[in-house]
Amino acid sequence: MQTSKRSKADLFARASIPRALAAMAIPTIVSQLINLIYNMVDAFFIGRTGNSYMMAATTVTLTLTMLNVAFANLFGVGGGSLIARLMGQQREAEGRKVSAYSVRGAILLGLGYSLVTGLFMGPILRFLGASDATVGYAEQYTLYVIVIGSMPTILSLTLGHLLRNTGYSAQASLGLSMGGVLNMVLDPLFMFVLLPRGREVTGAALATLISNLFSCGYLLLACRRAAAGAKRPDPLPRRLVRHRASLRRPTPSSPQGEGSGAPLTLDLRQARGLEKELARSVFSVGVPSAVLTGLFDLASICVNILAAAHDDLVLAAFGIVMKVERIPNAVNIGICQGMMPIVAYNYAAGNRERMQAAVRTARNYGLLVSAASILLLELLARPVTNLFLNTSAEDPAGALATVGFAAAFLRVRCLAAPVQLVNYHTSFALQAVGNGKFTMLHACVRELGIYIPLMFLLDRLFGQMGLASALPVGEGLAAIFALWLLRRALKDRRTGGAVSDCKG
Repeated sequence: MQTSKRSKADLFARASIPRALAAMAIPTIVSQLINLIYNMVDAFFIGRTGNSYMMAATTVTLTLTMLNVAFANLFGVGGGSLIARLMGQQREAEGRKVSAYSVRGAILLGLGYSLVTGLFMGPILRFLGASDATVGYAEQYTLYVIVIGSMPTILSLTLGHLLRNTGYSAQASLGLSMGGVLNMVLDPLFMFVLLPRGREVTGAALATLISNLFSCGYLLLACRRAAAGAKRPDPLPRRLVRHRASLRRPTPSSPQGEGSGAPLTLDLRQARGLEKELARSVFSVGVPSAVLTGLFDLASICVNILAAAHDDLVLAAFGIVMKVERIPNAVNIGICQGMMPIVAYNYAAGNRERMQAAVRTARNYGLLVSAASILLLELLARPVTNLFLNTSAEDPAGALATVGFAAAFLRVRCLAAPVQLVNYHTSFALQAVGNGKFTMLHACVRELGIYIPLMFLLDRLFGQMGLASALPVGEGLAAIFALWLLRRALKDRRTGGAVSDCKG
């Protein structure tokens, strides 16, 4: 299962930062882009109908699908970052217990989310902005993707985080990407061949469900193989350990030598032996990460509600824009996710110079991506948004109006890319060093203290263009706060208690 002769410890502790970051980030970026494409494929094929109400319905349900990501972050990011820190301390046996705890938690959380959504689907969709014209389409999509499909989706994303944080970025990315490719194939088959006209949303939902089930099966297999067949990382070199007192010797259940595998397991019984301190460490990072995604989802809900108050066409336009602007975000999130295990490993190992070099390098790469995205989206706003809606089909007048709104909104909102990168980067860096307190503070200030209030204020003052401009203004103010937090956290050797929390 190893992707190179260089062990995971070599990659995290000794390879050059650009090389290590590329090895971890490139597969993640590819996976992010493929999964983004397959999410956009639903919108693309639905757009071929020329039905703006179907497009608006998928905008409403995007909020519910994003909650899958938030729930996966609870155990995927929380457990994965802790396992990376435990690897830096040569404590793989405890890492396996954390992985079992995380997998069990993801399964239970997914089942609970499906049950609640199924029981209260109608009221939930109405709250999210569904109108009489869109609620039927939204229910079709929600039934298959959320009520039936949430558990395998949340489990897949959690397993992807766990694999990535133990050095198996390529395997994690392949599993998620394969589901995306399959969805691209199945979408037109279900939407335009197997199901009758008018059921295109149901077809897109079925294709997504089947693709997510396939990804889940592959990632379960990849996790099992990584746990059973990988070569154990080499012991950390003494010259890299600045705080040897914080490191513990491997336990008898974590033997030295070949074949012990990655610190992962699908044996859920091992979760019973997890120490309370380690369980708290999972939640200390996982809860802020989930809250961050949940607050981002709350902000999307507010956008939907405010946009729907203007017009269903404005809502559909914002739905298109929020899909397009995720392209640079996906690349930057991939860079940050690739950075995360390198930072976590070296933080726990005491190599703060290498940790800070990884943080700087990832930020610089992300800023370059952001600058390029602004240039391209400003020049190509109209043709890009036009890809998502057929302006010569069922309702050409409505489609043309929707595309016009979308192009105008995109030219404003794409300006947020660099400051969004700063906010993402700060959040991932804080999670990597186990600083849940600052992660939570940043998330709450960013969304609740700045962006959401600005959204309502600017919408009231300037209408729909004010709503669009709230993103760059809000993210810019939040980025200033984020840089201050990150600087303070990296200067503090006691950051978040990341090492002490791992002592068990």
